[in-house]
Amino acid sequence: MTVMKTSMRNFLAHKGRMALSAVAVLLSVAFVCGTLVFTDTMTTTFDKLFQATASDVTVSAKGASDTGETTSRTGKPPVMPASVLDEVRKADGVLKAEGTVFSTSATVVDGDLDKLSPSSGAPTIVGNWNSNEARTMEITSGAAPKGPDQILVDADTADKHGLGLGDEIGVITVVGTHHARVSGIATFTVTNPGAAIFYLDTKTAQQTLVGRTGVYTNVNVTAAQGVTDAQLKQSVADELRGGYKVQTAKEVADANQQNVNGFLNVMKYALLGFAGIAFLVGIFLIVNTFSMLVAQRTREIGLMRALGYSRKQINRSVLLEALLLGGVGSVLGVGAGIGVAIGLMKLMGLMGMHLSSSDLTVVWTTPALGLLLGVVVTVLAAYLPARRAGRISPMAALREAGAPADVRAGVVRAVSGLVLTAAGCWGLYAAATADTAKDGSAWLGLGVVLTLVGLVVVVPLIAGGLVRVLGAVLLRMFGPVGRMAERNALRNPRRTGATGAALMIGLALVACLSVVGSSMVASATDQLDKTVGTDFIIQSDNEGALINPQAVKAVKETPGVARVTEYKLLEATLTTPDGKVTKDETINAADATYAQDLRTETVAGNLADAYRADSMSVNEDFAEAHGIKLGSAVAVDFEDGTTARLTVRAITSDDVVIDKGAMYASITTAAKYVPADRMPLDLMLFATAEKGQQDAAYKALKSALHSMPEYTVRDQTDYKQALKDQIGQLLNMIYGLLALAIIVAVLGVVNTLALSVVERTREIGLMRAIGLSRRQLRRMIRLESVVIAVFGALLGLGLGMGWGATAQRLLALEGLTVLDIPWPTIIGVFIASAFVGLFAALVPAFRAARMNVLNAIATD
Repeated sequence: MTVMKTSMRNFLAHKGRMALSAVAVLLSVAFVCGTLVFTDTMTTTFDKLFQATASDVTVSAKGASDTGETTSRTGKPPVMPASVLDEVRKADGVLKAEGTVFSTSATVVDGDLDKLSPSSGAPTIVGNWNSNEARTMEITSGAAPKGPDQILVDADTADKHGLGLGDEIGVITVVGTHHARVSGIATFTVTNPGAAIFYLDTKTAQQTLVGRTGVYTNVNVTAAQGVTDAQLKQSVADELRGGYKVQTAKEVADANQQNVNGFLNVMKYALLGFAGIAFLVGIFLIVNTFSMLVAQRTREIGLMRALGYSRKQINRSVLLEALLLGGVGSVLGVGAGIGVAIGLMKLMGLMGMHLSSSDLTVVWTTPALGLLLGVVVTVLAAYLPARRAGRISPMAALREAGAPADVRAGVVRAVSGLVLTAAGCWGLYAAATADTAKDGSAWLGLGVVLTLVGLVVVVPLIAGGLVRVLGAVLLRMFGPVGRMAERNALRNPRRTGATGAALMIGLALVACLSVVGSSMVASATDQLDKTVGTDFIIQSDNEGALINPQAVKAVKETPGVARVTEYKLLEATLTTPDGKVTKDETINAADATYAQDLRTETVAGNLADAYRADSMSVNEDFAEAHGIKLGSAVAVDFEDGTTARLTVRAITSDDVVIDKGAMYASITTAAKYVPADRMPLDLMLFATAEKGQQDAAYKALKSALHSMPEYTVRDQTDYKQALKDQIGQLLNMIYGLLALAIIVAVLGVVNTLALSVVERTREIGLMRAIGLSRRQLRRMIRLESVVIAVFGALLGLGLGMGWGATAQRLLALEGLTVLDIPWPTIIGVFIASAFVGLFAALVPAFRAARMNVLNAIATD
């Protein structure tokens, strides 16, 4: 009980000093809990949607996916004849059956040809209005579509794009472009996560999406009273006698949820990873806080020991303070986490994914995990300072200064740190010299961990020398004030090192990712310059979307274009000469001119020969694995066609970036074995202008595709910029998430300075008494903060560039051979670190300058 009272008294006595440590715990716990609440809420939202929209039993056409995706490589959804609807109605237990037709391969535009697709990545769905949709949507304006010139729009899409009754809409599909006017607006009665949905009448939907009437993509079946979904499924399956996919509502919902969970899990674990980094940085802050508090209470602890407190009681007292700190920070963090989740929901709403606050899901494991993490991390971080406190002897009460440093512990720490750092450097070297990326990645991971831990351990040894160098470069120009700031930073290398190391972690990751991202862009750009021999690349901005025949025709008829190369992907099963069967292989089918458009290296043969009749190419690894040589025959069983026996005419090098590992054949060869109605659409087109007509052809191509805004024409400069923008957006998102760790590190600098000011209260009073002005005092503390921040930045940026350069060596094994150091980013981060130091020093410097001189001198 006495220990508890002592801990509570000390905690309350230093509550101001504990506040920043509590904020660090709060932020980390809030990020963890916010991530879990947010992803749980998204799961709940999708669960409700899938359960509400699934009929008791769904019959789908052959080739439809389990998730109900109604699209294919041909651009048309898989369909079944309308006669299936009559057969389903005959099955026992059927109350009602209704045919529907939907597609996710359509592009919808307004009257100004602006796309009405969601910005969140959710699908655009076009289908027929039916009673199953009426269960989850209510027409709140206008009426359902009743003719070819009418279309119904969901309310979220209408609000986002300013659509009203009577507005013209164009639906672009592989069949052509269908124009209609908005006849009604329907509002979801469940949460719509962001899909844009458009409804036509049944016949118009069939004609627009498939090109003919009398077909459906699905049949929605409702069970009669007393009939279970499982019984109804069996009855319908028996009636149809195979050939179609029959699923219960639960099976459809589960398949959809499994598909969504893949995305949610990636997002959840990525966010939790950044929260873990913030926790790691927070450990430094907590260790520093308790170390300084223990040092400042050396005499007090010595007196407690003299009065009979045991080492165990002193140790327990400090750990109880940590427990209180972790508990308070974690409880507040759990509450803040719900606020973070709501904020993320609002952010997703701005991006087009609507999540209702009524679906906010907080399961008991989330606050429990947040509390456990916060408390455990805080107590573990305080363990070493607590042990140090327990070792303080009663004689320490008689000393003016704190207890002398443990020289032996310092030597052990230095040796351990150097050994770990050396081992980490060796791991990075092993990664850089590895023969395969798979082997090298394991060494890279080991090297990153060991160099990070090693530097954290050895950083007090480095701090003295590096701070002196920084002092000579940055501080000496400020005269005596600068020299005092340097001495203050050198006074306790362990403290300075720990504070700088907290900042080092976040900046090391920033530097590493910057180097990797910049190198990827530079390598891809270099490959484009070396290998791409065409002027223009035409593709959809929607990932995986295909190019319809109207666009192909428009490109081929564009004046100033000398040649156009079509490029398709076909799925196939291959049987190699060694008798092995490999499934789910992709054949890249293109026109013969693709050999000119992409100058791919070969290790045997000529790529142009692979486009001859009944010929193909394979990649180097595949050839080696299956003993394939020039002239070998490979049986190719096309997924949507028959089996071909193709002769290998070329073996391509794996030392490339573009189309790495691809197997090529001509479209003419593929057309012999795949029926025209099953032939996939083009993934992209390559166009080459007539000599001297590049600028005119570029403008003409854009004009030709103006009415089809889903496609983008890019010359090589545009394509390089698009690659740079994509990687830049990804890096900016990562930098934003790493900002949490940087914020916690800044709190560490603030806390260190604040506690340091308290520790030096008498010294500051004496300096003020002998003539140091308030302005000079504030400058001294700011300069001390800047040198600590710059010290951490140098370590972090240097370490991160080492990691990035090593990672690039692994990427070089995959064809990304250019190492590019983004010096503007590195220099910008370094300069920003100095400003971080200035910002962190504002409050401590202001408090120090406000001290009463006489009271400060009288401080014991």
